[in-house]
Amino acid sequence: MTTATTLTDDSTSCKRQDSLPSNLKTPSMNGDLNNTVSMRVVLQPQRHPDFAFRSLAIPASIDDSTLRSRYRPFLLPDRIQYDDWVSRLELATVAELAYNDFKTTGERIKVLVLYGSLRQRSYSKLLAFEISRILWRLGCDVRIYDPHGLPVKDDEQHNHPKVQELRELSRWSDGHFWVSPEQHGNLTAVFKNQIDWIPLSTGSVRPTQGRTLGLAMVSGGSQSFNTINSLRILGRWMRMFTIPNQSSVPQAYTLFTDKDADEGGSRLMAGGNRDRLVDCAEEFVKYTLIMRPHFALLSDRFSERDELVKN
Repeated sequence: MTTATTLTDDSTSCKRQDSLPSNLKTPSMNGDLNNTVSMRVVLQPQRHPDFAFRSLAIPASIDDSTLRSRYRPFLLPDRIQYDDWVSRLELATVAELAYNDFKTTGERIKVLVLYGSLRQRSYSKLLAFEISRILWRLGCDVRIYDPHGLPVKDDEQHNHPKVQELRELSRWSDGHFWVSPEQHGNLTAVFKNQIDWIPLSTGSVRPTQGRTLGLAMVSGGSQSFNTINSLRILGRWMRMFTIPNQSSVPQAYTLFTDKDADEGGSRLMAGGNRDRLVDCAEEFVKYTLIMRPHFALLSDRFSERDELVKN
């Protein structure tokens, strides 16, 4: 009697398993090691083929020429830009999301990109350029800050033009993308100095609070996450919403093409590191589009309201 009941229960369990999607079925040999039966069924978004390879970039004819020359050094000639590896990425889901948001709001995502090296061939800068090209194709208004000339943080040079420029770009932005090299096991002084010049508050203005944040790093040796982890701590301290994904590019000097190579030169080579970078840029745009309408709500805090009442 007991045996019959057991067989019946097993049969019912098998039928239940057969009705589940393949990724949620319990493994038959070693048990459900990853507890997949507890996972929710995830519905994949429909991808509109018209958006798969569409560029939402700001046309040169309507882009501000001064801003373009000062803050968009990542841009390539049209003959390259519309036929390079970024233009061949299938980004239908996020492109349609960005297109519909722009159609509704009339506003592009405003992204400030920071990198952390002053070297002539800076791999954090080259990686920042690649990130910017992906974001640009997805319709973002991308501006890269050049850290050359930024003084070391002190209490006297708040009115320095490079300091004011950095703070104004942060106030302007909807989100940041930070790219730092790893040196001596952590982020560089060049990068940290930029963050130190951005205050948590300037009067009633908070230059970073509520903004989204994407992270990437480069290193000369084996893959490391020290710098990424430090950047996450910085982002949290600056009250930013850091996306879950991240990019760590090891042995960066081996992963970029020569400066005279195809597609404009100094491009990130195909492979898993490049794929992960695309994932991060795509995820950053999705999170920013979803969260941007609620920035004010998410930044509304009891302690700050209470302080205003008391004053």
